[in-house]
Amino acid sequence: MTATGGAGVRVIGSYISPYVRKVLVCLDQKGIPYEIDPIVPFFGNDEFTRLSPLRRVPVLCDDRIALADSTVICEYLDERHPSPPLFPKKAEDRARARWLEEFADTRMGEVFIWRIFNEVRIAPHVWKRPTDEAVLRRALDVELPSVLDFLEGELPAEGFLFGALGVADAAVASFFRNAAFAGVSVDASRWPCTAGFVARALADPSFAKLAPFEELSLRTPIRKVREALREAGAPIARESLAGDAPRPGVLST
Repeated sequence: MTATGGAGVRVIGSYISPYVRKVLVCLDQKGIPYEIDPIVPFFGNDEFTRLSPLRRVPVLCDDRIALADSTVICEYLDERHPSPPLFPKKAEDRARARWLEEFADTRMGEVFIWRIFNEVRIAPHVWKRPTDEAVLRRALDVELPSVLDFLEGELPAEGFLFGALGVADAAVASFFRNAAFAGVSVDASRWPCTAGFVARALADPSFAKLAPFEELSLRTPIRKVREALREAGAPIARESLAGDAPRPGVLST
């Protein structure tokens, strides 16, 4: 894929997406200014499909390249803008950071987004279908506790995973915002390390400054989100790749 032209950084994707959130946090950690086209991916037009063939967000465009996939984007940002680093120095720590990011993007994505957030928020509001209560109940009773059991053994009781907040922290913590949007919280008596880590990460300024825009996006009709965010002070891009009607992506989840 090639860049769309123009200087600076443009991020395409909704503030509500955990994958967009991860990239925005990393941009902020590095002090890189950006503008955002806050589209819901289902509403992307043909140009969006060209830039993101899987019709997923985020897409990042700068003066050199256009990239789809949050992991690729964060690695590119860290290589092009190496200070401060988003990954730890030691090879074994970098490998573990990449693994935790992969776990977040895949397994947490399946459970937090496609089993919980999708059923509570996306299906009723975008596709106009009722919540599948059986899918949601299994996610809450079986799949979510399994994810939290794993994280409890991986996340630190204090601070972040490898010192300063990095990609792995941002990837894991991002999904808990969507869990909260679906009315789900972490039981601190059962998963104290996870609950503490999530609270610390989401309180970090790079996360906290996004919260008002996320909440505004969530409570505003999709076709009015862009202007509402602009009025609220979000760095909205001049042009948008939003289409008129929702279209599904090419992957099942």
